Amino acid sequence: MIDKQEFIKAFGFEVLSDNEADDLAIENSDINRPGIQLAGFWDFFAYERPQLLGKVELEYLKQLDPAVKEERIAKLISYDIPCIIICHRIPCDEMLLRMAREKEIPVYMSRKDTTMVEMEMITWLSDQLAPRVTRHGVLVDVYGVGMMIAGESGVGKSEAALELIKRGHRLVADDVVDIRRVSDTLIGEAPPMIRHLMEIRGVGIIDIATIYGIGAVITSRTIDMVVHLEHWKKDKEYDRLGMDDEHTDILGISIPKLTIPIQPGRNIAIVLEVAARNLRLKQQGYNAAAILSERFNERLKKL
Repeated sequence: MIDKQEFIKAFGFEVLSDNEADDLAIENSDINRPGIQLAGFWDFFAYERPQLLGKVELEYLKQLDPAVKEERIAKLISYDIPCIIICHRIPCDEMLLRMAREKEIPVYMSRKDTTMVEMEMITWLSDQLAPRVTRHGVLVDVYGVGMMIAGESGVGKSEAALELIKRGHRLVADDVVDIRRVSDTLIGEAPPMIRHLMEIRGVGIIDIATIYGIGAVITSRTIDMVVHLEHWKKDKEYDRLGMDDEHTDILGISIPKLTIPIQPGRNIAIVLEVAARNLRLKQQGYNAAAILSERFNERLKKL
């Protein structure tokens, strides 16, 4: 379901016909242009989508015999369509508008051309209808890499993020990260109430945008990797070479994951910067651990 007022505001629609419902029954991001239905072919009609009418559809309606036009329009609005959108600010067909009002089907008008409206609606609806989840952690933009810092409460996630911000990187969200899946990409952002804010134990709530400037924050960021911070465990074997890539699943998408142990005196911010740079190198095909392994194999062959 899509909030009707947000939908109208997002595209600047002029309302020609409406109903009392607060929401539009839109459940996917696809759009339908009902030209072939107005021509009389109703098989596989995607009536559950917003119906987009441009110059072609409206001109075709004008050329139809009045009786045929009434029959086609009546057939169109007999389905539970969420809304009809007229593009190019073309005057809506009077018969269509009258019958839509009788059926209480919302009809909106846009000044933009049909292709532009369709593209913008697909993008906007994909974002609004994206699967969502909320995770505990801190999301920071480090060298263009969306890094989500996770770990148990009190391990030092916010302090590590604060040091990164001090070094010129940008905060997206602290403590609570709202994550949505758009296509095969994860996008994280802060809930509006705590946007740009950070909690530092012993200090309290601070406003990063006010203290460090607006350039120290960003509204949203793709999540490219997850770094799990934990207190050093003597009996645990930590990865020292980076040969085995670890991943974690968020909303069905596999994300690279690193586990970094925390010890007094260890500069975690620098480690996180190196992790971000190393991820970008791996994405470009350069893997230092794999190169080291190849060198060892070549040396062994010569023995």
